[in-house]
Amino acid sequence: MRTAARWMLGLGLAAMGVLHFVQTRGFRLVVPDWATRVTRLDRDAIVIASGAAEIALGAALIALPREQRRIGWATAAFFVAVFPGNIHQWRTGRSAPGLDTDARRFARLFLQPVLVGWALWATSPQRRSQGRR
Repeated sequence: MRTAARWMLGLGLAAMGVLHFVQTRGFRLVVPDWATRVTRLDRDAIVIASGAAEIALGAALIALPREQRRIGWATAAFFVAVFPGNIHQWRTGRSAPGLDTDARRFARLFLQPVLVGWALWATSPQRRSQGRR
């Protein structure tokens, strides 16, 4: 079950990463002003970089099962790192693909901890049944 969850997360991340390249303008609108100052990157570069990170993490979740624990922690850290952007998007009411209402933007805030937990659970070692050896 964890393997399927890891694959689903990997495919979902990769798909979202591709959207960052295809719908750059929509994602650019939700980059907080402070992010451009802190990173010294423009909004487009931040969107492209985060999309590339999502594609890389998604691919790694699928292609590198021996490294799944490390990749799981990296994926969880990525979800934590982008959370301030989710808060900014909700507070400013800026729309992005699929997040075009206040209710959706607010609900997205509660999805982020689920994604962190999913990344850690799906990549944690599976316990063997007590009856098997």
